[in-house]
Amino acid sequence: MDDANAVHPETSQNEDVVAEAAPEATAMTQADIEALQSDLQAWQTKANEYLDGWQRSRAEFANYKKRVEREQAQTYQNATASVIKRYLEVLDDLDRALKNRPEQGDGAVWANGIELIYRKLLSILEAEGLTPIPAEGKHFDPNLHEAISHEPSEQFESGQIIEVVKQGYSLGERVIRPALVRVAR
Repeated sequence: MDDANAVHPETSQNEDVVAEAAPEATAMTQADIEALQSDLQAWQTKANEYLDGWQRSRAEFANYKKRVEREQAQTYQNATASVIKRYLEVLDDLDRALKNRPEQGDGAVWANGIELIYRKLLSILEAEGLTPIPAEGKHFDPNLHEAISHEPSEQFESGQIIEVVKQGYSLGERVIRPALVRVAR
């Protein structure tokens, strides 16, 4: 007999055992299926809870990051405003000196040099975001202007600014010094 075609008694016996066990292993009861579906549902619920928690944590972290960035920007703006406020007094002094400048002689040459310094300081401050608050001829706005007097005037209507005594400035959207003005009644 040929070895390839020979039936081994051990192989034949193993196949019979597997054939008999297979129907029992594959035959699941309805109770087993329901138990597995219940387990699956429980795991899906838990997975959804974990996903929801992860998404909330991620959103909270994104909000935290935005809040920290806003606080840092605010701190930078406060520090910048504090430093710029100190230089505004120097700018005011230079402006007053230039209003009374001599027009001729050595004093005029000196005043031209002072004006260059004034413009340079102003351009440096403007590069940091400083802008003068428009005031003269405008209507009084208590958010931008501080009235030091109310005077009768035939040239200006009531509530209109007659003169700017001290220039006001803003840094971005924030007023760091209101303009001191005289207002018509």
